[in-house]
Amino acid sequence: MNHKPDTGNQKPSSLRLVAWEITRNCNLSCIHCRASATNGPYTGELDTEASLRLLDQITDTGNPIVILTGGEPLLRPDIFDIAEYGTKKGLRMVMAPNGTLITGSTAKKMVDSGIKRISISIDGPSKESHDSFRGVEGAFEGALRGIAFAKEAGLEFQINTTITKLNLKYIPDIQDLAVSLGAVAHHIFLLVPTGRGKYIIDQEISAQEYEETLNWFYDQREKTPLQLKATCAPHYYRILRQRAGKDGKSVTYESHGLDAVTRGCLGGTGFCFISHTGIVQPCGFLHIECGDVTKNSFEKIWNSSEVFLSLRNFDKLKGKCGICEFKRVCGGCRARAYEATGDYMAEEPLCSYGPVSVIRHEA
Repeated sequence: MNHKPDTGNQKPSSLRLVAWEITRNCNLSCIHCRASATNGPYTGELDTEASLRLLDQITDTGNPIVILTGGEPLLRPDIFDIAEYGTKKGLRMVMAPNGTLITGSTAKKMVDSGIKRISISIDGPSKESHDSFRGVEGAFEGALRGIAFAKEAGLEFQINTTITKLNLKYIPDIQDLAVSLGAVAHHIFLLVPTGRGKYIIDQEISAQEYEETLNWFYDQREKTPLQLKATCAPHYYRILRQRAGKDGKSVTYESHGLDAVTRGCLGGTGFCFISHTGIVQPCGFLHIECGDVTKNSFEKIWNSSEVFLSLRNFDKLKGKCGICEFKRVCGGCRARAYEATGDYMAEEPLCSYGPVSVIRHEA
């Protein structure tokens, strides 16, 4: 099937999502952790005053969703003050705790401070599979206990799952668990081998497994009540258009929701990551410093970083990503390309798709 290039309508500098590593301290020791986080302490973390100032600067830049992540955000003593301040500034504040530290009291504080949704990672459908992934015995039971407290407080939650060879066969079971728990969404993440994830690079699924998994995920759209989103899996947005109809013309907001108006890799285009010390990166997995909010304003970094400007120019993509007719809706994982080649504009190493121009040339 031939597909015309998708020019898209995205405004490259429109800030939609900010993931803020509010602290690197963590009570778990997950085998895939991009930050290799441990139970600290870590020096140089932004204090309360600097954190509130950063939220002011984010508001000056746009009106994105702000994800308070970590590490474990609930280990930060002023977390609810920061969340409440962001809420009062008009930002949609969400949080990514691991669930084990959520109590009835903290769940209520999340709601009172304006947290709209939390994401809790479940990487196995049983305590054996999840705990081995999370590196701490009791992590599974702790996550389920935290979810129960969140539900009791009326706090919306989603389940996140990082997919590796270790749990690939369990993904349907995890999705079923998410439904039974009352989650509103299931977000899957394809392993990017950074941090501790480098030590399990042999557990990264193959390009073919990647393709099969994302096609399976697409099929679940009509079978589950969950909102579904694939992250660190930009190919999904190519598959969505291939499966939806010729040239992807049937992909509308009414038929595919936010999937119709977003693209694969958002790093530096609609999304960025801020580290616990204020370093701005395209995403948490792409360890390239684009600026430091303790030295420059967030707005200046977002609008003028050379790395961000390069990522927004899709014509700079190299290899088959550069000639792919889906580069504006997929773009390939820039972090995975960087880890494999040292060049964040290189072609995605885990992609089995052959661009039409390549197929025609070889023919």
